[in-house]
Parts: sequence; structure tokens; C-alpha cells
Amino acid sequence: MMHVGYTNQDVQTSPQPDQLMAISPIDGRYANKVTDLREYFSEYALMKYRVEVEVEYFILLVNLGLPELEHLNLDEEALRELYLDFTVEDAIEIKSIEATTNHDVKAVEYWLRKKFTEMGYGNDVEFIHFGLTSQDINNTAIPLLLQEFKEEVLSVSYGELVMKLRELVKTWSDIPMLARTHGQPASPTRLGKELHVFVARLESQLIYLESIDMAAKFGGATGNFNAHVVAYPDIDWPSVMDDFLIEEFGLHRTTYTTQIESYDNLAEHCDGHRRVNNILIDLCRDIWHYISIGYFKQKTKAGEVGSSAMPHKVNPIDFENAEGNLGVANALFDHFSNKLPISRLQRDLTDSTVLRNLGLPFAHTVIAIESIIKGLGKLELNQQALATDLANTPEVLAEAIQTILRRERYPDPYNALKQLTRGANGTITMDGMFVFIDSLDVREEVKAELRSLSPETYVGVFPEPSEPN
Repeated sequence: MMHVGYTNQDVQTSPQPDQLMAISPIDGRYANKVTDLREYFSEYALMKYRVEVEVEYFILLVNLGLPELEHLNLDEEALRELYLDFTVEDAIEIKSIEATTNHDVKAVEYWLRKKFTEMGYGNDVEFIHFGLTSQDINNTAIPLLLQEFKEEVLSVSYGELVMKLRELVKTWSDIPMLARTHGQPASPTRLGKELHVFVARLESQLIYLESIDMAAKFGGATGNFNAHVVAYPDIDWPSVMDDFLIEEFGLHRTTYTTQIESYDNLAEHCDGHRRVNNILIDLCRDIWHYISIGYFKQKTKAGEVGSSAMPHKVNPIDFENAEGNLGVANALFDHFSNKLPISRLQRDLTDSTVLRNLGLPFAHTVIAIESIIKGLGKLELNQQALATDLANTPEVLAEAIQTILRRERYPDPYNALKQLTRGANGTITMDGMFVFIDSLDVREEVKAELRSLSPETYVGVFPEPSEPN
């Protein structure tokens, strides 16, 4: 793909007409970057996951030994093909049914009735969606698709990013660098260590995200198994459904619900992803700044243009693009975590339209991760720029000198260094520091120790980066 200009950073070489007419950039400009996400977050995908839940529930009822289903010699493999081989044409057929029902889950049920009849189960179609409400299906299908997306797509993207950062940490582990607290020269550090800060933060939050259960709701119209109990009072329905969700889908059933899952768990996921994205925004801004002060150069590519007016420019567009996408994602995550846990009485419908947008923040996040990985791959270290900055700011040794003087019980060393160095902004030289050291009333071996200090070696210590989990 050729990128032409800053504003065309994500342009596609051969965009399709529907992409050019798309309202959202996710289905337009960025469509080629998030194609895989359609298998999880499109309306087609939601229908497929609904079919999966309905089919597996029907199989459960048969295997429970309900008297009315004992006659069935069920071909479970053939039934599962209804969702394993689910096609866009199937989704279109369900959508045409919805045009009459004006209810999306009921349309899935009617489609399954037709399929079951074709397979010879016509006398048993009343056990499709038996005792359920639509939210039993939705609040199982949605966490299921989200869980599989995270396992199959998002975790891979995170893994690639962390691995790339780890490579750079190792490559630049011994590169001394001027630190900048409050944007001002501060005690030197190492470039690899500063990048490892982000690795450690990301891995910590990703481990936390993995620890959050994915919750589902499966309890009938108002969460009490009313219909199930009135039809089959001798079955321990709560325990049956607990086992069903965890064994079949790897989901934990929320025990006490209204008609809908409370979404507290989903809100926790959204908040967790927002924190991860904040770390990535922090990373983008730091790299952007290092590029702006010349610590990094960026590899150029033939045919690319950095500015429509200034031919010399190579803009840090990958990190800017990522920051923008992460901001959009976080705004949506924030709305989800604030809105979804709130529903009037036993339910209102506000969660439904919100959840239809669930794929958007994840799509923006995936786009951002790809941009960061691409941007990191274009970085070229300008080690001379880092060395020059260190050489030009010997005042950062003030901390080291006054600390050694404290050790020697020298009177008020902090203020002595403060008068010499505060606000120096590169006007002090190493020769000036040596003059100051020579004026000190300390033993000669202490003066020699102070003269041996240099900004390049005053970098402290930090543990060797751990191996990836």
C-alpha cells in the first residue's frame, strides 16, 4: 500500500465503491485493516453466534432427558453445522424474516424452525428457544463473540506489539539518555529501560484483563427460570445452566439478574481496555517527542510524501494515527462502561443499540496497535543526538554530587549545588563543574570520585527485563 501525504496516511490503492460511501471509517478508509473483525462484530456474526447458542441449548434439552424429547435420535454434528457453516446467505434469509417479525432474535428462531423441519425435527421445533427470552441469547452470544475475538485476534495484536517493544528494549538496553521530568533535563536513564516501562505496564494490565471472567445471562424472562420451573419443576435449572455456559462456552453465568445481564463485568472489561489504551497513548506521545527532538529518525519509503507543501518533512504519522484512534476507542469504552450497567427496572432497550457498536472501539484499538507496530519498525536511533544532549547538560550531575557530599556530611550541599546549577539550561560545562569540585572543602579522594562522574555513566541500575510470559 502506498501512503501519499499526511492526510492520506491510510488510503487504499483500490478502494471499493461501498467503502468510499461508508459513513464510518471502520467500514470505509480502514476497512482493509479490520476485515477479520467482521467475523465477530458484524450483524452477520451476531446472527451466527445467536444460532450457536440456540442450537447448543436445544442439544442440552435433549441430553437432559426431557420425556417429550426422548424419542429423538439427534444428529448433533448436523445441527452444529447450522452455525459452523453459517453463511451470509443464511443471514440475509434471517434478515428477510425480521422484516416481518420486527424482532431480530425471533427471526433467528423462525429460521431455525425451518431448518429443523428440513432436517426431520419438525415435531420438536417448540423446544427451540424453550423458556427463554431474547436476552438469554444476546447476553450469551455477545460475551461469547467478544471472548473469541480477544483470544483469536486482539491477544495476537497485543502480543506482536509487546514483542516488538521487547526487541527494542534489548537493542537499546545500554543506550544512555537524558531524562526529562517536567520536560526539563533530569537524572540520566537508559533508552531501553524507558521502553521497558511500557512493556511492564502493558503486561501487567493484560494479565489483569485475562483474569476478568466473561459473564453471561441465562435465566428466562426476568432471570428466575419461571417458564422452566413451571414446565419441569424437578430440574435444578440454575445448576444446569451454570454448567451449560461454563462447559459449552467458557462463560460464567451471572446468578442474580433482571431480564438482562447487569454488564458490570463487561464494564470492567471496557475499563481495562481503556487503561491499556491510555498506556499506548502515553507511549505514542513519548515516541513522538523523541522524534521531534531528533533522538529518532524515520525510515523513508520511495514515493511517500510527508507534507503537501514542505518536501523535507517525514511526519510521525503512525503514532499520531494511533493516538487518534485510541482516543476514539476510549471515548466509546467510557460510554459503554458508564451506560450499560444502568437499565430501568427489570430492563429497558437502551443497551441493545449501544451493544451494536461494541466492535467499534476494538476496531479502532486494532488499527492503533497496527500503526504503533509499523511506526516502531520505522525508527532509526540517532545515538549522536542522545550523546550530545548528555554532554551539553552536565548540571544533571548536581544530584550525584550533592548526594556524595551528604554522605560526607558536607554542610548544606543541596543549596551549594542549587546556586551553581538551577536554571542552567546547558550553560554549565564540565570544566565549570570541575572548578566547583576543586573549591570544595573535602578530602582529595572524594574530589577524585566527583571528577569521575559523567552524565553518560550516571544512569543508575534497573533489573534485567524478564522473559515474556
